[in-house]
Amino acid sequence: MTASGDDLATSRKRSERMLAVLALLEPGETVPLAQLTAELGVSPATVRRDLADLEEQGLLVRTHGGARAAEKRDEVPVRLRDTRFREAKQAIARRVATLVPTGPYSVALSGGTTTAEVAKVLATRPDLAIVTNALTTAVQLVSRPNLKVIITGGVLRSSSYEAVGVIAENTFNAINVGTAVLGTDGISAAGGATTHDETEARTNHAMVAHAQRVVVAADGSKVGRVTLAKMADLGEVHVLVTDSTADPDELERIRAAGVEVVVVPV
Repeated sequence: MTASGDDLATSRKRSERMLAVLALLEPGETVPLAQLTAELGVSPATVRRDLADLEEQGLLVRTHGGARAAEKRDEVPVRLRDTRFREAKQAIARRVATLVPTGPYSVALSGGTTTAEVAKVLATRPDLAIVTNALTTAVQLVSRPNLKVIITGGVLRSSSYEAVGVIAENTFNAINVGTAVLGTDGISAAGGATTHDETEARTNHAMVAHAQRVVVAADGSKVGRVTLAKMADLGEVHVLVTDSTADPDELERIRAAGVEVVVVPV
């Protein structure tokens, strides 16, 4: 049974509202329920339900009459961030899919919401072998008889639903793929392709190291951003596909480092 369009729209609207709640909170500071209700334009009962769910997920602490952030979080959980920059990510995914040759071919996909959109576009392609460490992507593709889906083992990260660590790295080290499509939290001329988690970075670098071509799929908000752990040097990246909101000066610096830059309009 699939969700209706109305159900999906409601779910997306709620995710966007919950993201807005998190954006209003600062560690150690309580935001009153009345302020949250006014900022979000919904009823107190709706805000209370959102706060209860966010507290259950460990993202905030409810207080008497309001809420405060549980801790400082740089990484938004994947279950919430899949609503952000959706149009740009879909356009990027369609362009990335054109870079994958027809006929029998192997593709590696990292976790991330943009690479999940790439998976959706590739799902109807015949004769593809897709290797991924992203649980959500594997579940999305497993019912497709036209695909061979290979999922790595490893330790699952709760924020991204990615399998990471030595077991996942060993899987990537044991295979070779034509193209690796890498999602990223940041890409810049200075920092290369980066992510928030060092274990995830090592796992994704194992994927990069065994690919003939590496494509980074990143919406414009990621361009020029540097986060904690490097997944790949720019010298290991062949193509960056991004959107027209990206900083043009940073894109020129990335081009100057030898990366082909493809910009899709949004």
